[in-house]
Amino acid sequence: MKDSYTELAKMIDHALLHPTMTDAEAVAGCQMALDYGIATVCVKPYWVPRAAEILKGKDVLVSCVVGFPAGNSATEVKRYETEIACLAGAREIDMVINVAKALEGDWDYLENEIRVIAEQAHKQEAKLKVIFENDYLPSDSIKIKLCEISARAGADWVKTSTGFGYVKQANGQLLTNGATEHDLRLMRARSPAQVQVKASGGIRDLDGLILVRDLGCTRLGTSATQAILDEYKRRAADGGNPNSNTPIGAGGY
Repeated sequence: MKDSYTELAKMIDHALLHPTMTDAEAVAGCQMALDYGIATVCVKPYWVPRAAEILKGKDVLVSCVVGFPAGNSATEVKRYETEIACLAGAREIDMVINVAKALEGDWDYLENEIRVIAEQAHKQEAKLKVIFENDYLPSDSIKIKLCEISARAGADWVKTSTGFGYVKQANGQLLTNGATEHDLRLMRARSPAQVQVKASGGIRDLDGLILVRDLGCTRLGTSATQAILDEYKRRAADGGNPNSNTPIGAGGY
């Protein structure tokens, strides 16, 4: 097999972010993360201390969302959220940009926001992922500009989506595309080598994870971790090969 189980598992940030998730469900998610040997659990700010306690001394890190999911908090609030999360044990921060500022083209505001959060995270030996929420962005030019300013401001990753960026359709239905192949190719091509790319939203099977890797991404945010890695184990047991070029589809986090 081209991709080892460990290589693929260490690409996954397991999302424990649904608004209705109970403490018991989050504890179970952390235990699953340990059992499957993934990269991180991505949790809500109030849950960082508990996740850090469960994962202390283990090979699974805690990541925390900031300004989640809408990105509308003031920069100083996001900075403080980052500080508190890192003090509580978060080693990675997933911060949502101010989307309205991107739509307005207020690049100075956004570059300052990203820099402030990156400096706070790095000061506390954590890393920063910058969430664009691509479903809300109408053009590639905006995404390219965000890649450029994220790199200048010190981001460690650029990330497609929150998984909660629902857009109202003409029929009134709310839908999210999440990570698309087009956007992942664009973000990888327009980011310097030191800035990694994280896919998030809509990728819920092993073929999707393999394609994300083939596109040059190093992380996948998903709540379908167990199903993805169980499929790897099943194919391995059957003597199969997990590599695939199946297109990435749409769907929830």
